[in-house]
Amino acid sequence: MDVGVLTVPLGESSRREAFEYLGGLGVDTVELGVGGHPGEAHADRERLLAEPAAREELRDDLAAHDLSVSALATHDNPLHPDEERAARADRHLREAIELAGDLGVGTVTCFSGLPAGGPEDTVPNWITAPWPPEHAEALEYQWSVAEAYWTDLADHAAAHGVDVAIEMHPNMLVYEPHGLVELREVTNERIGANLDPSHLYWQGIDVVAAIRLLGEADAIHHVHAKDTQVVDEVAREKGVLDTTDYGAASERSWLFRTVGYGHDEGHWRDVVSALRLAGYDGALSIEHEDALTSSREGLEKAVAFLQRVTFETQPGETFWTE
Repeated sequence: MDVGVLTVPLGESSRREAFEYLGGLGVDTVELGVGGHPGEAHADRERLLAEPAAREELRDDLAAHDLSVSALATHDNPLHPDEERAARADRHLREAIELAGDLGVGTVTCFSGLPAGGPEDTVPNWITAPWPPEHAEALEYQWSVAEAYWTDLADHAAAHGVDVAIEMHPNMLVYEPHGLVELREVTNERIGANLDPSHLYWQGIDVVAAIRLLGEADAIHHVHAKDTQVVDEVAREKGVLDTTDYGAASERSWLFRTVGYGHDEGHWRDVVSALRLAGYDGALSIEHEDALTSSREGLEKAVAFLQRVTFETQPGETFWTE
């Protein structure tokens, strides 16, 4: 398995400076933002698509620090009811897929998107319960929108030989493993998961069980290494559907944390082992969103932690059974 980093927290550094820093930490691979919320500080999507020389320059920068690219990232809402916003998100995603094909990168990470609750609504609507009945009707409408969009997008990904890894994220239509498998079943095998445990933890989902479920569907295309700490004494009072600003960390019922600060090393060894059993042997891409530490300290601690728990070699023969 490779230890990777989503380079967004290093956006104030040039690409070469970021790669030099990460290479010095012993990082194996990087995930590069190319649009949407991750931005494109280290990978100008339009320039890279248009100019072979720009793609060669990127390859040279990677090679100089013995790095590869695990995925291109563009997280946004291509199902947004605002047609202009949806079109922009869709363009970024389609172009990211095309660029990944040109670069020989196998995966693009993204969100499923979230439609409105009906054709006349103007705001995305995250449905979390089937009652009152209009909520169930809205959810049915949303899935019809999503199936039409993602069927076409999956064909686009297949044409370019690229996997699309959807991060299961609350406030998106696909936010848990069963929804991810459902979307994969109505599209094609290019659609799978960017497994980010941090969003599953606070929902009360057993991450190892989620890995087994997704592994059985051969649906794990990429993995984010990000942790979550549930603050029990706060959660007991207000639950985990917490709208408190992320900056008010002391008032929240849960916090995104650097790996190892939400769950211990033993747990993360179980996660890594479950991934191997599920057939995943790619990157664990660190996404730093810990409000309690600086980006660089968080990245450095996460890299050191993952280097202890990941496997570097393939298993050998089971000689002890002979």
